[in-house]
Parts: sequence; structure tokens; C-alpha cells
Amino acid sequence: MKHLTVKEKEAEAFEKMKGTFHYKNVMAAPKLKKIVINVGTGTAIKKDKNRNDFVSDRLAKIAGQKSANRGAKKSISSFKVRQGDPIGVIVTLRGKRMYAFLEKLINVALPRTKDFRGINRTVVDSIGNATLGIKEHTIFPETADEDIKDVFGLSITLVSTAKTKAEGFAFYELLGMPFKKEEETKKKR
Repeated sequence: MKHLTVKEKEAEAFEKMKGTFHYKNVMAAPKLKKIVINVGTGTAIKKDKNRNDFVSDRLAKIAGQKSANRGAKKSISSFKVRQGDPIGVIVTLRGKRMYAFLEKLINVALPRTKDFRGINRTVVDSIGNATLGIKEHTIFPETADEDIKDVFGLSITLVSTAKTKAEGFAFYELLGMPFKKEEETKKKR
């Protein structure tokens, strides 16, 4: 049996979803538009001036693309943040890099997560996008093990053209996202 890439699975999604969602055209089937990776560094830069540079470097290695620093939109005195202070790092992936990253996330990084039993089914929102929270960036193979003391979390948002939650969930499942079984989700409630 041949292993299909994420892009090939995306092309097959129309055939498998057209009966359920009544698509008449291939263009109506959902497609992946972009993947956005965010890391909030917050006020940690006040203690360590090189924190954003460290996070940017690690994120560039993980994503395969240079990251951009994000500043605060407005000043908040109780958090001691001024407008424009760097508070996060972001990478937006499209095209070949997007598919390569998703392949690595599904097949390499998520299985390396400690006590991984699947992604919660509630990560898909009402407009068909999925946002995953990763607690440790060390699940990616590009990170060096000697930097264990500086572990940070990140959020990964998969943006698709799906219009509903059911459509988005079915699409991500066809792409190979390892969701939890429905019975496990109901037991925790």
C-alpha cells in the first residue's frame, strides 16, 4: 500500500466527501489555505533580552521559514506593556512549506508527544479552522536536546476553506489528523 502525502489526501477529499456534503464541483471541496504558528513570549523579554531571538531561531528551524516578531497593539499598564513592545513571534506557511510542515506534524511531532492519545475533537471551530496547542516545542525533531531548559509552547492554526464545523472536521480527518475517538471525548464530560 502506497503512503499518500497530505496534498494527495487533500485531492482525494472531494471524492470521499461529495456524497455527504453534496458537492457538485471539485472547487466546492475544502482545501488548506495556510498554517499559522504562534508563540507568545509575553513579558519574558523584560527578564531576558535574547528570549525573542531564541524563540525566533527555534521557530524558524521548526517551520523552515523566518518568523516575524509581533508587538503589543496597545499599552496595558497593569501588565507593564507599552504599545509596540515585542510580545510574540509568528510564522505563516503556505504552499509546499505548509504541506511539508503538516506532514511532519502528523507523522513525526504528534506521535512524539508524551502520553498522546489523539487530538481533542473540539479543536475545530464553527467555520472549519483547527487550532492546536502544543505545550513543548521539543516534540519537533529540529530542536536540540541540550536546550531543554528553555522550553516554550506554541499554537498551530490550520486555516481551510471549509464552511462548517462538520465539514472541517471531516476534511481534517481525511488529511490524517489523529483525533480522539468519540467515546473518549464523551467520558471526560
